[in-house]
Amino acid sequence: MVSKFSSKLLFGGSNCMINGIHEAEAEHEGSSHAGHVYDLTADILPSLGARSHCHVRLSKFVISPFDRRYRIWETFLVILVLYTAWISPFEFGFIDRPKLPFSVIDNVVNAFFALDIILSFFVAYLDKKTYLLIDDSKKIAKKHAFSVKTLLDVISIIPSEVVQKIFPASKRAYGVFNMFRLWRLRRVSRQFSRMEKDKNFNYFWVRCIRLICVTVFAVHCAGCFYYHIAAHYHDRKATWIGSTVEDFLQFSIWTRYVMSVYWAITTMSTVGYGDLHPVNKYEMLFDIFYMLFNLGLTSYLIGNMTNLVVHGSSRTRKYRDSIQAASSFAQRHQLPLRLQEQMLAHICLKYRTDSEGLQQQEILESLPKAIRSSISVHLFYSLVNTVYLFRGVSSDLLFQLVSEMKAEFFSPNEDVILQNEAPTDFYIIVNGSVDLLQKSMNRAEQIVGVAKKGDIFGEVGVLCYRPQLFTVRTKRLCQLLRINRTSFLNIVQANVGDGNIIMNNFIQHMKDQKNEVTKDSLTEIENMISRGKLGLPLTLCFAAIRADDLLMQRLLKQGVDPNESEDNGRTALHIAASNGSQKCVHLLLDYGADPDCKDQEGSTPLWEAMKGGHEAVVKLLRDHGANICAGDVGLYACIAAEQNNLDLLKTIVHCGGNVTLPAVTLLPRGELPLPRFNGGTALHVAVGEGNIKIVEYLLDQGADIDKPDIQGWTPRSLAEQQGHEGITALFQSKIGPKPQSMVTVQDDNNKVRFLGRFTSEPALSHLGHEQLTLSSDNSLGTPFRRRRKVDNFQNSLFGVLSAAQNGDRDQFSSLDRTDDVLEHHVCNARVIISFRQGHEVVRKVQVLLPNSFEELLDLAAKFGFSPSRIQTECGAEIDSIEVIRDGDHLVVITDEASDSISAS
Repeated sequence: MVSKFSSKLLFGGSNCMINGIHEAEAEHEGSSHAGHVYDLTADILPSLGARSHCHVRLSKFVISPFDRRYRIWETFLVILVLYTAWISPFEFGFIDRPKLPFSVIDNVVNAFFALDIILSFFVAYLDKKTYLLIDDSKKIAKKHAFSVKTLLDVISIIPSEVVQKIFPASKRAYGVFNMFRLWRLRRVSRQFSRMEKDKNFNYFWVRCIRLICVTVFAVHCAGCFYYHIAAHYHDRKATWIGSTVEDFLQFSIWTRYVMSVYWAITTMSTVGYGDLHPVNKYEMLFDIFYMLFNLGLTSYLIGNMTNLVVHGSSRTRKYRDSIQAASSFAQRHQLPLRLQEQMLAHICLKYRTDSEGLQQQEILESLPKAIRSSISVHLFYSLVNTVYLFRGVSSDLLFQLVSEMKAEFFSPNEDVILQNEAPTDFYIIVNGSVDLLQKSMNRAEQIVGVAKKGDIFGEVGVLCYRPQLFTVRTKRLCQLLRINRTSFLNIVQANVGDGNIIMNNFIQHMKDQKNEVTKDSLTEIENMISRGKLGLPLTLCFAAIRADDLLMQRLLKQGVDPNESEDNGRTALHIAASNGSQKCVHLLLDYGADPDCKDQEGSTPLWEAMKGGHEAVVKLLRDHGANICAGDVGLYACIAAEQNNLDLLKTIVHCGGNVTLPAVTLLPRGELPLPRFNGGTALHVAVGEGNIKIVEYLLDQGADIDKPDIQGWTPRSLAEQQGHEGITALFQSKIGPKPQSMVTVQDDNNKVRFLGRFTSEPALSHLGHEQLTLSSDNSLGTPFRRRRKVDNFQNSLFGVLSAAQNGDRDQFSSLDRTDDVLEHHVCNARVIISFRQGHEVVRKVQVLLPNSFEELLDLAAKFGFSPSRIQTECGAEIDSIEVIRDGDHLVVITDEASDSISAS
């Protein structure tokens, strides 16, 4: 429910929060404005860190300037100002004495403005320095009593009849005193400014109407003033109108008014006068000043129209464009009404925080980190210190946490966290309140709790790295502190003791809750703690990173799985071996850690120790049965060759690895859907790097210089292509010259012709259709420093002849293939497959996309599942392999799994 003009106005500063309107008024307005989008002028944003414990209402007889009823009163007065803007110059120029009905209407209008003067002594005002709403009656009275604005307002309501009686008969000019009423035009200017920011009005037309009103008012005043000079001149025939129209006073007021306005417009537009031109000196003097005024007015109009058409008001225009884009997006996609309102409310609130002098985030980001941290500590430290999760932690941890927190505003009825959303952030409420909602079995939302100032939400998902339990929706304008999960864990990882305190506070808080959902979650969380599955530094991987063998031993004694891994498959043994932590490695092996476990990139602990040059760890792992051949030896050799590390290659050979094997494991390379080393060998990489010593060593180990990678490049052809003469000479001295190979082509007369192939071309004898297709794209070249020139082989003569020889004429008839077709045929697309039983995901794997839908079903069966159907993550069912692309997330729906999966 969104209250359009006020529900509660919260302020920080002198230990007080001012609730702008009485609670009864807030409830009334909230109920009458349900479903409205958040308004730009609805509430005053609270200051950063507003956290007072005292609630002060406005005085009993004080009105909030943001009250909906007071805003309606101001709008009504603007309509009266428009009447005043027309009648005051008209009475000054064309009326000599009070006439009905103008005199009666003038007095009625004056009465309304007199009432507004009295009412202003009961309206709170906003202090521009402190941005606080002042509701002290004495201060309000003092502000208005000694104000020049109030003095002019009082003068403007004096009746003209009274003025005429006060002044002597010779000085009585009806309408002269009425010109003071034009002081009220300031209300119209404020109204136009509000309308320009109101999304319910078109900004362009509001701006145009404003400029038109300024022009019409200037013409109206000039015509009335000019006629007044002629009507009161002693020789009426020697005037601009008397010289053309004799006895012009006999004409009707309307005719004389039209002639006056005509003169004013022709003078303003400088198109000439015709018969209407100044005659006497007073008219000429007035005309001079009027033309000077027109110079400024014309410049103002042209400048504004140019700025409006070309640039517009940059900030407001950007806001309006954002509103329009969001509205169009919501209508085009037929989003629910509540979601549309949340989108528009968020954009409106973001505009308010970026404008009106409240550029808080920009100010903080422009300051040095030390000052920024000091401000955050001053504003939020005492609040964060009261949060249950951080009770008992060190001041250093609190200081670091507060420095990383960001204050954000959320409009009423806006979703902050969605149920089952990925846990990325948690929030602390500075002021306001939120509802905790959960969907029932019939998909209806139920309120299961309310969080208020000083509470925290989202911590369950962040600490336990599980989907969020509740949907969190704001009840009113809220200020929240947000901290990212990654930043939080990085800070806690540097404070191991505080991490234990935080977990103890969290578990105790969960036990104190009486919610059934919380109790069920507590059981799962305790099981996760016993298995070491939490994201806090109570894991073996964290202990391995810090080389803390005491913490690791304590966790292992608690029954933590020594083979537990991170999301990328890296275990604590990987980390300990990479860091050379001999004690941690020995401890993990003693508790049964697998010495040959592999992560997603195919690395084993033995390989990690070898890369780091930790000989003692390498020996320890080998003594416990670690085998380099358990991993992708070809990949390890390629990495060593890429690093130009000959000693590492020798270490691989010393441990029993064959450095001549090709790389099998797929490693990502930039944005290309190709394996990092293209299925090549270490010799390919060494040739690409131009390292003769490594090439010579690999040749001594029996590397094949004519073995192609998946693009058809052999080490020999690669050396010739890149111009490595030394390596080419080494090949010839070691292996000998390359024999000339022939390509046979069947011509139309069933005769076989032979074409000699240049030695610089890549080998084709072992390439299949997919490899030829892969070579047809210049953008998919080899990864070796990109020094090699990649030939578009498929578009070459040999590519066409080879395709004809393999009977693929139809497939290669079109040589202009797009990148999408190439990616589809390469079969290097990787997809994530989730196996789901009922509503629970029991396993998740990442695999290469097979060539057919049947092979995809067989692949699911290999993991112990019998799929009933396959669908996308959003629920669309899939029945063809052609609709699947690289990076898709597939969900396999199954009714039962194998015993092995259930056991694991």
